[in-house]
Amino acid sequence: MAILELGGFRTRSIMPSEDVDWLEEHYPGFIVARIAYHEGKMNARLAKRYAVPFSSSSPPDAAVGWIVDLVTLDAYLKRGFNPSAEQDGLIPNAAETAKAEILEAANSETGLFELPLRQDAPSSSGVSKGEPFGYSEQSPYTWTDRQREAIADGEG
Repeated sequence: MAILELGGFRTRSIMPSEDVDWLEEHYPGFIVARIAYHEGKMNARLAKRYAVPFSSSSPPDAAVGWIVDLVTLDAYLKRGFNPSAEQDGLIPNAAETAKAEILEAANSETGLFELPLRQDAPSSSGVSKGEPFGYSEQSPYTWTDRQREAIADGEG
């Protein structure tokens, strides 16, 4: 189940509700299809680090916001921008920011985002996959030598 439905998009998007309704009337299912598309791409990016898909009952606000910004751009591209509205230039910027933040959330080394599994439980980290906790050596006996050296050096 999607983390964002048409009604939620209508509420969260900066696109006026009447324009969302016009799009849905003239292109039925377009917005829902774009939500599914962008959510699928986001989940594919985040799958190596997070347990995705997120809970549809309480998804992280950041993830919902990213989908809204990306779909808002798609909706304006489908409907057309307002010729005299200078603020329409901010819509592509918001979508680019959303893409960059998704990439950052997917980056386990330098990413600053840590999304919760559920927004209503912010202490439940969504990070589900960490680094490997083992290593290997060329010789099957090297580990015993390293352990002996560590004890002899006072590290063990």
